[in-house]
Amino acid sequence: MRYLKTYTIAAIILISIGIVAFAYQGISYTTHENVVDLGPIHMTAERTRTLPLSPIVGSIALVGGIALLVMGRRKA
Repeated sequence: MRYLKTYTIAAIILISIGIVAFAYQGISYTTHENVVDLGPIHMTAERTRTLPLSPIVGSIALVGGIALLVMGRRKA
């Protein structure tokens, strides 16, 4: 019975990762970088960077999650 729960939890995680990858197409984050550091004068800049997620990653996660869900049902 525990084996079934492991497959189900992994399947739900993969399916949700696939849906998020399709919905957002990438993860954006902001970093703070020092631009000028001259004695008492400090200047920083905020830079927004994006980590792109390919639709291929989303589809692989989605298909893998569905396959795990089906395999978990067959084992029961």
